[in-house]
Amino acid sequence: MTVDRYRLGTSLYAGVLFTVLGAVAWLSGQPFVFPSLGPSAFLLAFERTGDRGRLARIVASHSIGGVAGLVAYTLFGAGAALTATPPPHSAAGLHLVASGICSIVLTSWGLIATDTTHAPACATTLIVSLGLLSTPEQVAIIVVSVVVLVVVHAVVVAGFERLVGDTHPRYE
Repeated sequence: MTVDRYRLGTSLYAGVLFTVLGAVAWLSGQPFVFPSLGPSAFLLAFERTGDRGRLARIVASHSIGGVAGLVAYTLFGAGAALTATPPPHSAAGLHLVASGICSIVLTSWGLIATDTTHAPACATTLIVSLGLLSTPEQVAIIVVSVVVLVVVHAVVVAGFERLVGDTHPRYE
């Protein structure tokens, strides 16, 4: 019973976090929802901590991933996009592969060098480097999305702690 309630609470809370960003995306018409945000929302919902250092690490890691992806895309993939599978042996396919590899190398190095490891940032870098969200404006939206996610989470956790005295409800 305790485990089932925790699963339900975590699942619903991840949905709440994503609902806020979904509303922003829908109202603005901008890509405030993207694949690597889902794992970040899940981790925030699962661990439910308001630790500012951890929250800053999440923002920093996605920022590093976005910038590294943009650098890699500019150097290797510009003009190509992985919206369909490129033909075998194509220049576009090779450019995207090189861009993806470069972005993973740069992001991994950046995350370790800054002690901001957060695995979903490696998905962010691929989203950018493979041409899916590869303009400076779109990278800025990615970073703003992560900031919104983290701020909403921090507000919810602080409110919950005020009401209940803990970040997790008691399931006994």
